[in-house]
Amino acid sequence: MKNSISFKVSGRYALFTDPITKVGGEKCSYHLPTYEAIKGVLKSIYWKPTLTWYVDRVRVIKPLRTQTKGTKPLNWGGGNSLAIYTFLHDVEYQVEAHFEWNEYRTELVKDRIDGKHYSIAKRMLEKGGRQDIFLGVRDCQAYVEPCEFGEGKGTYDALEELGFGLMFHGFDYPDETGKTDEQGNADENGEYRLHSRFWHAVMKKGVIEFPHPKQCTIKRFVRNMEPKDFELGASVQSVIDMEVEL
Repeated sequence: MKNSISFKVSGRYALFTDPITKVGGEKCSYHLPTYEAIKGVLKSIYWKPTLTWYVDRVRVIKPLRTQTKGTKPLNWGGGNSLAIYTFLHDVEYQVEAHFEWNEYRTELVKDRIDGKHYSIAKRMLEKGGRQDIFLGVRDCQAYVEPCEFGEGKGTYDALEELGFGLMFHGFDYPDETGKTDEQGNADENGEYRLHSRFWHAVMKKGVIEFPHPKQCTIKRFVRNMEPKDFELGASVQSVIDMEVEL
């Protein structure tokens, strides 16, 4: 089935938060986009619980530059505080990704219509996405448009290889992984758990090839989490029928 798209995403700023600095008031961005951040862009373009997006590779077009800015983040108790954030400045990426049916959503099996979701995703991409696009945090507004992956020149096309050490990859949400054990491995007798994944990031000739989430062996248990329930009711079915006609 057709399930792959490629697009360009660009923005004035980006903040791909390092978990080490995320809990404090001072945030510092990774130099590369995280898998989870790009997956968030894909879900803003188009998403339904019937499918799961997978990021295949990302190409860095513009040079890696940082900029430090003073911000006023909200406090939990109300009001604002002062903090220094380190952003990536003037970023542009090419992304290649695909979706697969979410096998853990058996209640939505009737919505697995070949060609339907691909066509909608392509239309939403041409319109700039269904929801606001941002890179890492909502303060970093971004824009998407279709492109051919690999077209044009990139800053790091001639750089053979550059390693960035251990980086956050993404989250294993229970609605996409089912029941798992403490290590994040599939286990029908386990519980619904949220895990974070990590990987050793490498950029080769400006391209980051992300491993499949199941290939990430470094995981950390976060907490138990129950997946949200969806039902293919009459209202949902009417929306599906309308989308098929489009």
